[in-house]
Amino acid sequence: MKRRSAWLAACLLFGASWACAQGAWPTRSITMIVPFPPGGLADLVARPVAEAMSRELGQPVVIENKGGAGGGIGMGLAARAKPDGYTVLMALSSLTVIPEADVLLGRPAMYALQDLRPVARYTADPTVLAVRADAPWKTVQDFVTDAKKRSGAINYGSSGNYGTMHVPMEILAQATGSKLTHVPFTGAGPAVVALLGGQIDAVSSGPATVLQHVKAGKLRVLAHWGNGKLAAMPDVPSLKEAGFEAEYAQWSGLFIPAATPEPVAQRLRAAARAAGQDAKVREIILNAGSPVQFQDSADFEKYVQADARRMVDVVKKIGKVE
Repeated sequence: MKRRSAWLAACLLFGASWACAQGAWPTRSITMIVPFPPGGLADLVARPVAEAMSRELGQPVVIENKGGAGGGIGMGLAARAKPDGYTVLMALSSLTVIPEADVLLGRPAMYALQDLRPVARYTADPTVLAVRADAPWKTVQDFVTDAKKRSGAINYGSSGNYGTMHVPMEILAQATGSKLTHVPFTGAGPAVVALLGGQIDAVSSGPATVLQHVKAGKLRVLAHWGNGKLAAMPDVPSLKEAGFEAEYAQWSGLFIPAATPEPVAQRLRAAARAAGQDAKVREIILNAGSPVQFQDSADFEKYVQADARRMVDVVKKIGKVE
């Protein structure tokens, strides 16, 4: 009854729209596209958020992993989805990078940033530099010295070209005057598996993606791309503390197609906000290594726009990567 009353109030507030004409929404399950394979930050955040939103909306929110192209394939699917509220997107910060990369490479755009509307941000963590526990580098200074001495010999995995694992490593290489070899995968999960298996030497990822392997003694984190201390890894220095001017944050957030009717968008916003305040959701994400840093839609939209402006220069410095 409360949901029905809220829906009718929204209809009166925003006017008799297509959505109101269809009656109380939602009437069936909602798909949450995660544009990466399982195991990465987007998937780790999406699953508890989807469960909490299901409780709020009274319908299942079902995860669909659609990896590829640094997240571009899944993000494009969400941007082109019917704007009826039944498709939402849990994206990472590569969302703001890929459109600029499309321009740089002269390829057809997978989506335009304005095709998607920010609903809520959940995390905003600096990425961390992880290597195997048996790697020869004990500190980030060791890593950089070796990278400069053996140009291109050290390789690293990523979630795809211009993705959230590729960009920070290129920022580090530029800041240190070193050359690293990039090995793209379909997502953070496969890249970390390759690191554990010895196929690659390093990754830059969100803390949540590697924390369990650090605790198990399989990986070592040398540094992070942020400022100050990481809650999950307080002993890990920042790159700035180590003397390198390299900074990058990987955020996760919920988006919907831009043309989604306002009453539906407001229902989703309310459910997303409730998920961000849910104690169980916050505990799960914190235990994974990333404290919730929630932003509601208005603030998140400003944050995304500022990030997109900053990424223009970053992508231009990286240059063409085929």
